[in-house]
Amino acid sequence: MTYLRIRDAAELLGVSDDTVRRWIDTAALPVGKDASGRKTVDGGALAQYAREHAIRVPQTSMPVQSSARNRFPGLVTKVVSDSVMAHVEMQCGPFTVASLMSATAVRELGLEPGTVAVASVKATMVTVEIEGSSAENPLA
Repeated sequence: MTYLRIRDAAELLGVSDDTVRRWIDTAALPVGKDASGRKTVDGGALAQYAREHAIRVPQTSMPVQSSARNRFPGLVTKVVSDSVMAHVEMQCGPFTVASLMSATAVRELGLEPGTVAVASVKATMVTVEIEGSSAENPLA
């Protein structure tokens, strides 16, 4: 499960930290705490909220090299997988991006609702990237 700091959740949704805090105060988003006692937002709940409200996500810079120029940071909102193939949906601002990939790739990337990722679009193919080798929050 992915947990995001309030500022990271705000950046992904293109809103202020205070807006995310108001959503927490009104129970629109559930709140948790990390080991240091800072408030966190469950990535899955944030993904559902982003999908329902489709708020524009700003372009963030992630240290990844790629030849693809059409990159859309966002949250994984849905993963449907069988033994061979998987369908992954992401909410990238007001856009839903879908990708068909191997189930092995989904497992290796640790993709699940709430995972922060970047959809890279080149021609008719969409690839999903995460920073580093783990599925933890790339913005932390």
